[in-house]
Amino acid sequence: MNSWPDTGTSAALRHKYATDLALDRDGRWPQAFADVPRHVFVPRFYTQGTDAAWHPVSWGDAGYLEAVYADAALTTQLDEHGFPTSSSSQPSLMLTMLQALDVHDGNRVFELGTGTGYNTALLSHRLGEKRVTSVDVDPGLVAAALGRLKQAGHSPTLAASDGALGYPRRAPYDRIIATVGLHAIPPALLEQAADGAVIVAPLGYGIVRAQVTGPGHATGRCLPTPAHFMALRSPATPPDLDAVRNEEPRTTSVAPHDVLGRLTFPLSLALPGYTSCTWKDDQGQVTAVGLWSADGSVATTGTVRQSGPVRLWDRVEELAKTFTGDIARDGFALTITPTRQTVTYLEPDGPSWHLPTLSH
Repeated sequence: MNSWPDTGTSAALRHKYATDLALDRDGRWPQAFADVPRHVFVPRFYTQGTDAAWHPVSWGDAGYLEAVYADAALTTQLDEHGFPTSSSSQPSLMLTMLQALDVHDGNRVFELGTGTGYNTALLSHRLGEKRVTSVDVDPGLVAAALGRLKQAGHSPTLAASDGALGYPRRAPYDRIIATVGLHAIPPALLEQAADGAVIVAPLGYGIVRAQVTGPGHATGRCLPTPAHFMALRSPATPPDLDAVRNEEPRTTSVAPHDVLGRLTFPLSLALPGYTSCTWKDDQGQVTAVGLWSADGSVATTGTVRQSGPVRLWDRVEELAKTFTGDIARDGFALTITPTRQTVTYLEPDGPSWHLPTLSH
């Protein structure tokens, strides 16, 4: 007998949700979404009101089940400052990534980013719990996910540690999936990958699917689907926007909406880990943007001022010259060697960017 609360309403909503997700989809994943109860893994989530404050919603609250069984990401954890630190990803995006993973019976899977445990449960349902290993840096999340997984009838291997280091004691892995935003594929995951392993991971504001071609080597391509995942956790670097006040101002031809729209994805690859903010006028229109990165580089617009080791707005203007029309996400290819990871656009000799070297 199932141990989770599963009223007629929740069961009906779950099956409609799974049916909607399955439209134009092939394979066995839609059945997993129909069988695994998302509400067990998201007993509470937060919505942001017009007052910008976060408000909890849980079982019994109006709209709770409808939100859980909607195709939407849900914020599930806040830090002491009220900033989101964990979420349950948009289900259709989860399905896209799981299908790209191309699992087969008998595959061993490593998941970087346990989060709520929902994606771990879907993997366990499809492959069997003994073939699934999941790691998250947050011990509290891992403990909660472990309890929810048991409640749903699954006991995969979970660990609270740095997911970028993988989990060598259960390697090699035939499939590797990350559910946190990365700036590059961690070398440890490549070392723990079996020959021909498939890796699916958020890279910048997109998703890459790569296949291991040899020790430390892989090639792949970005999926056409947009994505934004919470970043692999690292020490926060607050912006020092005051640092540019005394810099010489200049004009620019690049509008704020380009940075926030058309150029967002290539910018996330060319400037891994950058952060942005906006300024708006009384009508709510964006009039300027600020950019900063962990190395202390800062740029603000209106009139452009920038400081630090990297001239961030110069990079923005270079990208604006490179990408003058529509940008095809699946035109970005990834090449990995033991010493370098490179993203190239459209042609082998096209625009390219080296991703930050990772060590462990």
